[in-house]
Amino acid sequence: MKKVVCLVCWMIVVGWLGAQQLDNWPETISYEGRFRVQAPDILHEAIDSADTELGRLAFHRHFFQPPDPQSAANLFYQVMWIDYPEAIPLADSVDLLRDFFDTTIEEAAESVKGEVVYQADQLWKGYPGRVWRISYLDGQAVIKSRAFLVGHRFYLLSTISLREKALNPDSDRFFNSFRLLSDD
Repeated sequence: MKKVVCLVCWMIVVGWLGAQQLDNWPETISYEGRFRVQAPDILHEAIDSADTELGRLAFHRHFFQPPDPQSAANLFYQVMWIDYPEAIPLADSVDLLRDFFDTTIEEAAESVKGEVVYQADQLWKGYPGRVWRISYLDGQAVIKSRAFLVGHRFYLLSTISLREKALNPDSDRFFNSFRLLSDD
């Protein structure tokens, strides 16, 4: 009897550990971006740059696109960050900050020919931010985004999903796993 109880306990522990391992998302750490985040797989990195009214800016993108979109909760996961010039006092002006987030959201919607269906101010660990959702592809897909400004660095986290999978826990898990390295 004692052996049976031990065997059952061992099977429960092994089963629990196996379930934990299957549910474990790897963590991507960006030392240059000063953040860590979990996603279904390690995020790939790309750097684009563009000439803007503020000068040449580098857009750092860390992203993952699941190989099987039919079974994935989200079609895309991304962390983007941009360092703005210190001469631009974004965080020091309520009006400038509001205009900055409004313009960011409008341009995001225009870039996919979508419609902003929700947006709200949201502080993240005391930093000014905004959350929003964009419906696009004639309502067939949804982009969920969270953005915030830490000093002169702008962070944007986004997931893309099909409309019927838009209410999935993986987006929140991705967003909630984000940490600044300075918070560690």
